[in-house]
Amino acid sequence: MSKEDVCDLVKFMLPYPDHVKAAALWLRDFVWELYPDTNELIYDNYNAVAFGWSPTDKAGDVFCSIAIFKDHVNFGFNRGSEIPDRKKILSGDASLYRYIKVKNKDDFPEEDIKQLLAMAYENAISRLKPQKKVIKGETIVKSISPVKRRPEIF
Repeated sequence: MSKEDVCDLVKFMLPYPDHVKAAALWLRDFVWELYPDTNELIYDNYNAVAFGWSPTDKAGDVFCSIAIFKDHVNFGFNRGSEIPDRKKILSGDASLYRYIKVKNKDDFPEEDIKQLLAMAYENAISRLKPQKKVIKGETIVKSISPVKRRPEIF
């Protein structure tokens, strides 16, 4: 499925408020414009819809991701602890994952995130193992959780 095919993603986001969906879709476009040859991996999980970008089709290679919650979106870096966050804009105290909470695009530090994205992407590329099959620019639904703990469809 190509990045233009958003049917599954839109369906997964139906329970969320419009402002949250708008923020998630804007962030999606933001990343796709910068990294059109990467792949979007979508997870319709138990407590959130999440999607991330990877130079492969493997979740372990994801360099940035978006997780949608009832009143905000987390824009995160799966190996964020490995990239320098000089302005200290990222949150999180897990061993690897760092994120910024986004409620709308006006509170998103676009230029700072572009710099962090560049470092996260290079980090992901440097960690790649040789591939048998190269996949570029695809949207791939990786899992759909049958049980959800999320907002009901309004």
